[in-house]
Amino acid sequence: MEFDPLLLSRIQFAFVVSFHAIFPVFTIGLATYIALLEAIAYRTRDPHWARLSQFWIKIFAVVFGMGVVSGLVMAFQFGTNWSEFSYRSANFLGPVLAYEVVTAFFLEAAFLGVLLFGRNKVPPGVHLFAAVMVAVGTFISSFWILSANSWMQTPAGFELRDGMVHVTSWLEAIFNPSFPYRFTHMAVASLLTGGFVVAGVSAWYLLRGHAVTASRRALKMTLVMLAIAAPAQLVIGDFHGLNTLEHQPAKVAAMEGAWETEQGLPLLLFAIPDAANETNHFEIGIPKLASLILTHELDGEVRGLEEWSAEERPPVGIVFWSFRVMVGIGILMIGVAFWGAWRLYRGRVLDSPALLRTLTLMIPLPFVAVLAGWFVTEIGRQPYVLYGVITVQDGLTPSLTGGMALFTLIGYIVVYALVFTAGVYYLTRIVRQGMPDDPEGLPDTNGRPKRPLSAADTPLDEAAEQAT
Repeated sequence: MEFDPLLLSRIQFAFVVSFHAIFPVFTIGLATYIALLEAIAYRTRDPHWARLSQFWIKIFAVVFGMGVVSGLVMAFQFGTNWSEFSYRSANFLGPVLAYEVVTAFFLEAAFLGVLLFGRNKVPPGVHLFAAVMVAVGTFISSFWILSANSWMQTPAGFELRDGMVHVTSWLEAIFNPSFPYRFTHMAVASLLTGGFVVAGVSAWYLLRGHAVTASRRALKMTLVMLAIAAPAQLVIGDFHGLNTLEHQPAKVAAMEGAWETEQGLPLLLFAIPDAANETNHFEIGIPKLASLILTHELDGEVRGLEEWSAEERPPVGIVFWSFRVMVGIGILMIGVAFWGAWRLYRGRVLDSPALLRTLTLMIPLPFVAVLAGWFVTEIGRQPYVLYGVITVQDGLTPSLTGGMALFTLIGYIVVYALVFTAGVYYLTRIVRQGMPDDPEGLPDTNGRPKRPLSAADTPLDEAAEQAT
């Protein structure tokens, strides 16, 4: 039986990247939150803030470790499965990925050690500095990675010589046309992901009457941030879409399910794209809204997929539905964030079990939205690995066989399943252990516990809750 090495390599890379992407998007937002908690704890000397930070540092450490493991494999695949692309693009991607390791990974790893183990060993100001450096390192890392990926989407600042990429302008290549929009979009997505996880875990504690003081503070902070970031992401996404329409119109056509070039294109809420017959079935749409969003004119013209040959079109169905999943979850986030902000404004957050349950159920949705957005970005670029320059077929390792690709794909699935299971197990244990809410059991401003903690420290009686 013959196996297609190209198809299997694409599946393998998609699996590895999808698995890896959910960890950095969480750690970036969580690192920022931890730095803020450390700053408040340093300023106020309130032990509740220190305890809250210590709890989320544990979560961060586990997720960071899972991200490192999965990220190493992703880079490894460039040489094993995509050596031709790696060779031809090495003059740009090689230095950029090296910059990420030198400027970001080492920074994160070094200061994460201080953040994890230095609370009792370094001055409080140094511990705060370590938290800030870890947060800065996560953003530097995302800067280089998104610059490299954006260059693959909208390549600039280079020329081809004998099939090899040669950089002519590092400034243009690094800050390529889609990079500012994609970096901002991902940064806000990270804040939303971290925010909804913190809000969901805090709501889960509040529903059970555990760690009420710390959880209430965490929930109030995140609800304010979410009420700002969620609608801001909608605006950023609009600018990103306009940039994509300019540089990758075929991707936008697939996102909208547009087969024919049309003025006044409707926004399809539901459809079943049929690539074979170049049409959609069971369309439900809002007239002219897609043109208004994309061109800011009711009768604006949007190019259809028929302007490209079948070989140059991205797979329509998965791009079309992934985009709607991402946008649908984004709108839900805005609604929940506004709901929470309104309850917070009225001073009745804790009086709404429905809101707390909703926030708990929202925990996985930001990750789903990130993956859906990643599918739109990467699958919508097909059939190119370097848009308009190198196809995925041309970037494949020439000597790779289907059997080799299948063997490594199965191996990655097994290993990643073990890593994910172990990670989720430890994360669940940390969350179930909870955050003791008795100030006597909390660490002092230098992180030293005042007395041993026990299960009796977790509940907070009603009088103490009202007093705080």
